[in-house]
Formats: sequence, C-alpha cells, structure tokens
Amino acid sequence: MTETVNRRKFLKGSALAATATAAGTLAAPSIVKAAPVTLKMQAAWGGGIFLENAKSYVDRVNAMAGDALKIELLPVNSVVKTSQMQDAVHRGVLDAAHYVPAYWYSKSQAASLFGTGPCFGWSSQEVLGWLHYGGGQELFDELMGSLGLNVVSFFNSAMPAQPLGWFKEEIKDAGQMKGLKYRTVGLAADVLLEMGMSVVQLPGGEIQPAMKSGLIDAAEFNNPTSDRDFGMQDVSKHYHLASFHQSQEFFEVTFNKKKYDALPAELQAILKYASEAENSNFYWGNTKQYASDLVKLRDEQGVNIYRTPDSVMEEQLKAWDVVVERISGQDPFFAKVVESQKVYAKEVMNYLNLNQPDYKLAYKHYFG
Repeated sequence: MTETVNRRKFLKGSALAATATAAGTLAAPSIVKAAPVTLKMQAAWGGGIFLENAKSYVDRVNAMAGDALKIELLPVNSVVKTSQMQDAVHRGVLDAAHYVPAYWYSKSQAASLFGTGPCFGWSSQEVLGWLHYGGGQELFDELMGSLGLNVVSFFNSAMPAQPLGWFKEEIKDAGQMKGLKYRTVGLAADVLLEMGMSVVQLPGGEIQPAMKSGLIDAAEFNNPTSDRDFGMQDVSKHYHLASFHQSQEFFEVTFNKKKYDALPAELQAILKYASEAENSNFYWGNTKQYASDLVKLRDEQGVNIYRTPDSVMEEQLKAWDVVVERISGQDPFFAKVVESQKVYAKEVMNYLNLNQPDYKLAYKHYFG
C-alpha cells in the first residue's frame, strides 16, 4: 500500500514538473542575436610588412569583437586608388582605411604635422604621446571638422626615423643633393625642395622602376625591410640611414564616422584600444625585422650603409625652419598645431634628454 502511494506521489510530481517546464519554455522570450557588423577596410599596401601590420590590427579587432564585429581587410587599389581612400571612407564607399596622413596631404598641409612634420627633438613615440595626452587628437578632430570630413581616426605604430634613402654615391655634403630628382611624400617634399632638390611624389611600388629607368636619381620609402622587398638594392648600392625629412611617422586607421557612431560603445572601444595595442606589437616586431634586413642588405646584397652626416641633417633643420615659418604665416591652424607640438616637446624631451643614458655608449662598450 505504501509503495503504491509513493508511486502515485512520484508520478504526480513528475507531471507537475513537466507542466512547469513546458510553461517556462513557452513563456521565455526567444533571443535573436543581432547580425554581425562587417566593415570593409582598404589598406594602402599591396603586400610586405605594412600589409602584415594592417592585418595584425584587424586580427586584434576580430579576436576581441567575436561574432559582433568583423573587419574585412582589402589590399591596395581593391576599391579605389590610394589617393582616393580618404574620400571613399568619407562617402561610405569604404567603411575604413589603413594608411598614413601624408597620403592625403594635398587637402591640408597641416595633415603632415600629424605624422611627418618637423622634428622638435622628439621621435614618433613622443608625437603619439602628444596626440593622446597633449591635445593632438582634439586638434586633428578640429581639422576634420574644418574640412567637412565624415571620418574618425586613430593613430598607431610609431615608426623609426625614415632613412634619407638610396643614392648613386655616398652623400658627404648637402651640396651633393642639389638638383637631384628625389622621391618623397608629404611636407618633406617642401623641405627638400628648399634644399635644392627636385622632388617627385610616387607610390611605393613605383619607386624602384622609376630609379631604374632614370626618372629619379634618389629615393626614400620608409625602412630596410620594405626597401629590400621593393628591390632598391638592385638599383643602388648606397643607402643612407638617419634623416630629419621624415623623422617621425605612424599609421592612421580611419573609419566612416556615421558607421562608427552607429556601433555600440563597447565595439567603438575595441576599434580604439586595438589601435593602441598594435602600437606596441609594431615596434617590437618591425624593429627586429628592420634590423635583420639591414644586415642582409649589407652582407648578402653588397649594399654600402652609411649614417647621414650631421652637416646634412643640420641643413634639413634649417630648411624646416623656412618651410614652417612660411606655412604658419599663411595658415593660422597650421601655426596653432606647431605651437601645441612645441609646448609638448619642450617639456617631455627636457625630461627624457636629462634622464636617458647614452645607449650608444653602452652599445660600443659591448659590441665595439
């Protein structure tokens, strides 16, 4: 009898539980995941280490955003030419771009101050410090507003000073550079024109063929790895490192502002902080690769490697003074950015110059 009662209680309880479960299932709302956002980003690079750097940024965003956001990276000229990339992002033809401010310098000479401006005794790292903590980002946003551009940009990957570049002979004096047809971009073109050079602005992939054909006499791009990939060692055996013409530069990652503003705050944060994280990854990885490829250029390709004489770099600084004074007199916003940079550089570099030991002294102690 007791067994029968217990069995009835068990069956009754099971039925009630099943009913409650079914009711709960019917009552719970169905959760529909939002479709992932896909952003198409075109890079200014068709291959090589800079395209790898762009991919590294994209990979970081995709890993952190999970299923909520994906960036699709497109190589150079996939949708528009490099010179048209900013306009394409502004109009929404592209959602994003990975390039450098010097590539849209024609819109505003002040653009070059955000990456390829005069050296006030600082490196790319300190210029990025100014952008983040010295009012630089606010000034950049002001520039975008004045130009009516519908974009939001972040900066990363502080580059080492760019080499003076490749010449037909060793440069021992600034006078040797007068009259040479030379490739560079951005505000550096004005500086080298001031030094008496004839400047040609060409995309990276056209530099080596132009020098081979005699269209230009000398050239720079950015670093030993990219230069070696372009085959510059096949058209010149004289490579000069160190220069003030572009002593600081970094990447700009730019997004269509309407698309960016429509994203949830957490996805906006991922786009921003992935840029900051990539800054460190770039420095660690690229510095090692540049150093390795410089050795290969010397030991395997027979390139003569020189440090640009201080006398040449002093002439560059004098040319910068002329160019900055001239443009500042014509463009109040340009002058405003320069003044902001000087204030930051004077304070920060005072500390760094006093505090940093002479690393070259230690290097010579151990390696000669």
